[in-house]
Amino acid sequence: MHELAVTESILEISNRYAKESGALKVTSINLVIGKLSSIVDDSIQFYWDIISEESICKGATLVFDRRPALIKCNECSTEYEIGGALQPCPACGSPNIFVKSGEEFFVDSIEIEK
Repeated sequence: MHELAVTESILEISNRYAKESGALKVTSINLVIGKLSSIVDDSIQFYWDIISEESICKGATLVFDRRPALIKCNECSTEYEIGGALQPCPACGSPNIFVKSGEEFFVDSIEIEK
């Protein structure tokens, strides 16, 4: 259910940007979502279609850019990509790892009509 709160934040950011830019309409919102984030694209889209209905963002396309989860081993410095859950280093087996990317979630850009 946290997707509703996240979607409300996207709408607030988009409305604020549109107002500051003198936009007539928001046409597209580009979102970056890390593979390890708990954000579900379909849920965001579902809530977006409902809550943006009475705003300048009505009909705006949400573009989801999923970023891979990149991990670095703190023991042997091996860097590797994972598909889901965290896992030990494939080179040395150490669980002492650092998540370099994959947890991010942000509005990358907003396209508008003036």
